[in-house]
Amino acid sequence: MRRRSVLLAVPALMLTAAGCGGSDGKSDSASSPSGTPSDTVSPTTTPSAAGTPTAKIVGGPVPDITAGTAFNHKPTVAKGAGTPSKDLAVKTVITGDGPVIASGDFVQVNYVGQVWDTAKVFDTSFSRGPYTNIIGQGKVIPGWDQGLVGQKVKSRVELAIPPALGYGSSGNAQAGIKGTDTLVFVVDVIDRFNGKSSSTGTKVAQTDASLPKIGTNTDGAAPSITVPKGKAPTKLVSEYILEGDGPVVKATDNLLLQYKGVLWDTGKQFDASYTNGQLAAFPLAQLIKGWQQGLAGKKVGSRVMLVTPPDLAYGSTANQGIPANSTLVFSLDILALL
Repeated sequence: MRRRSVLLAVPALMLTAAGCGGSDGKSDSASSPSGTPSDTVSPTTTPSAAGTPTAKIVGGPVPDITAGTAFNHKPTVAKGAGTPSKDLAVKTVITGDGPVIASGDFVQVNYVGQVWDTAKVFDTSFSRGPYTNIIGQGKVIPGWDQGLVGQKVKSRVELAIPPALGYGSSGNAQAGIKGTDTLVFVVDVIDRFNGKSSSTGTKVAQTDASLPKIGTNTDGAAPSITVPKGKAPTKLVSEYILEGDGPVVKATDNLLLQYKGVLWDTGKQFDASYTNGQLAAFPLAQLIKGWQQGLAGKKVGSRVMLVTPPDLAYGSTANQGIPANSTLVFSLDILALL
């Protein structure tokens, strides 16, 4: 799934596509969308997907992990011994018991990246929080794309990545990576998300008969939305349906979402990520005002009901199946921060 297809699949939610950067919706900087500091470089950065070789995957060599050996503990990794393989070396250090990662899944990981010859750490997510991106689709360096597909959630995977599957012959000067450097990553796979994912927070009682009722299923199917008879609220309603325990969403965050939207007047669905079979990955600041105001302050891992009055949606302008002056009802699962 490419970001451009997501934008086309859910145009009703976007205020504007302007300012998105490249065709994948990210800027052209080397930092990750989750806010990688400017003096680090994340695996998001890739020289070019065109002409990337398909790797032969071998079991080693990879350097020893000398400390932080438990899953999701920051590891310390020794300097590489001898000459690294010219192939992609992949070692499953800890085999998880979660689902298998497929191409097109979003993976949530913590990782450390360093240079084989020097053991210089050029980036780590352990100090700033998990990193989430789509795998197998050219959005991360090829060594990740090819080395993480097929791994299981809750696994620790060590990768020794030759230059052609990392940052290419030009390297990455910002990170101190030369074009001849083999890169070593230790990656802890925390979770994975796809079109069948749901939030799994704690159910919150829905006691107000004047508000819609949202289904609480967590099987990946679209939840039901039952709109009551009567006048729609004139102010934004933002309520937990399932309350997660993740970080609080900020106005500047990029979000990975499942959602469904219906019209208050008719209960008719006008858009849903479930129908498209693709998760929605957006900067919150580029979405309609009802989403910006209603999701900021909510916790990741939650399902949220939004009742969005016209002035916080599309006002007097009709929009692709949404009549003018419509109040909109949404169920939104906040799966992860990007």
